[in-house]
Amino acid sequence: MSSILAGLRLIKAGWVFAREGVIASMPREGLSGPALTAHKIATKMSRRRAGRLNNVERMNNAIARLGPSYAKLGQFLATRPDIIGLEMAVDLATLQDQMKQFPKSQSIARLEDSLGAKWDTFFTRIEEPVAAASIAQVHPAYVRMPDGSEKKVAVKIIRPGVRQRFQKDLETFFMFANLQEKYFPATRRLRPTAIAQTLAQSTRIEMDLRLEAAALSEIAENTKDDTDFRVPKVDWVRTGRNVLTMEWVDGIKMSDTLALKQAGHDLNKLAVNVIQSFLRHAMRDGFFHADMHPGNLFVDAKGDIVAVDMGIAGRIGMKERRFLAEILYGFIQRDYRRVAEVHFEAGYVPPHHDIEAFAQAIRAVGEPIHDQPAETISMGNLLTLLFDVTDIFDMQTRPELLLLQKTMVVVEGNARMLDPQFNMWKAAEPVVGDWVRQNLGPAAVVNDARNGIKAGLRLMKAVPELANRTEQLAREVGDMAENGMKLDPSTVKAIGKAEAKESRWGRRALWVIALSSLYIAWSLS
Repeated sequence: MSSILAGLRLIKAGWVFAREGVIASMPREGLSGPALTAHKIATKMSRRRAGRLNNVERMNNAIARLGPSYAKLGQFLATRPDIIGLEMAVDLATLQDQMKQFPKSQSIARLEDSLGAKWDTFFTRIEEPVAAASIAQVHPAYVRMPDGSEKKVAVKIIRPGVRQRFQKDLETFFMFANLQEKYFPATRRLRPTAIAQTLAQSTRIEMDLRLEAAALSEIAENTKDDTDFRVPKVDWVRTGRNVLTMEWVDGIKMSDTLALKQAGHDLNKLAVNVIQSFLRHAMRDGFFHADMHPGNLFVDAKGDIVAVDMGIAGRIGMKERRFLAEILYGFIQRDYRRVAEVHFEAGYVPPHHDIEAFAQAIRAVGEPIHDQPAETISMGNLLTLLFDVTDIFDMQTRPELLLLQKTMVVVEGNARMLDPQFNMWKAAEPVVGDWVRQNLGPAAVVNDARNGIKAGLRLMKAVPELANRTEQLAREVGDMAENGMKLDPSTVKAIGKAEAKESRWGRRALWVIALSSLYIAWSLS
């Protein structure tokens, strides 16, 4: 029954996406057979007015009809430019996740259930919501300080019923992924079912506001010495699974460039700051805000950037950071052979491909960079070419790198919004150059040696415990060899029950076979 309902929801979603022009806006390059036919049919089905809208407006209209789960689907697809194309991914990254507000009374009920006490135990007052998204909405509220004064805070509260609704829609997403893998073999490289699983996991994480609080806390710790970027401070006493209380941010949205100018902020300096902050978080810390569209970035009175909504965060390890640094360095030095080698060394390109052919393809991406002024180079165009090349050479998708690349494009868009003549490479050089010197130059040898010594010391501390465990294991193996394996009584009982059940079913199967044989023998006689 559930599969039938999921199928009906899938048909409805397909109809809505087609009518609102979402499918028509997706790239058709590389499609063939049934996929191309479906794209053409969906394009003809789209409303006439949909042709006058941009991608974000079309998706907003579809989400309004389909519900909160599809808002999260759109935001998630924004992290997968390899599937929907980089242009649409960047458009979706700026998707304003605005949904209908739910009553304050429901918010208070969820707050009290999550915190385990009446709301006025924690707050002096809670005001009407000021923003509502697919998963939660935000209320201004006030708390009593030790000196008797009131302090304004932001209270984020999970939308009622959103978990149950998302679970139902998730069945539809999995059904679509399975059909895609079965009937469109060319898409198997993108692993649609794995993508649906990742969406399910990431959304479950996002629906536990304690985890978002932890992300805010971690990035706050990482940036405590940065002078031009911060995130709101979390109030852990007033935070639970369905409630997140944090510092109220007074500032101007980065998207409001006119208000920023009128407030006297240096837009060029802000453009450099937003790029360098993102690169520091990604390269230095390996942990970054992955939803840095202008609506989530504020500029306070001091000119610092304050980032909110850490529901989507990215994490990359040292291997991925070194990979990206070497790629960037190779493009700058026009050492395309080295860029190709890095892909093979990281295992991102299958070894049966020719490294020289791959280096030639990389050259086709890199050479155009050196034939134009730096301020005119589009990171979006560069990544589009890179995706095309890696697709030809069967490079497996790397979700952590795609999320980083997509966020980089969005952040670059923020910078160009503030400064149309923004030079991405000049702004990035101090951060990336410092990281390369620390991690790929002579200093890296010292760091690696220091890390090796630390690992050796940890191993030495663990040697006594390892020796004890080895000795105990040897005694147990010897005892089993001499006396046989001994099982816990409850285990023996469970095995007996299983054997008895198996025996009963075995006897029944034999009777069925015997009776069937008698019937066949009788019918032939």
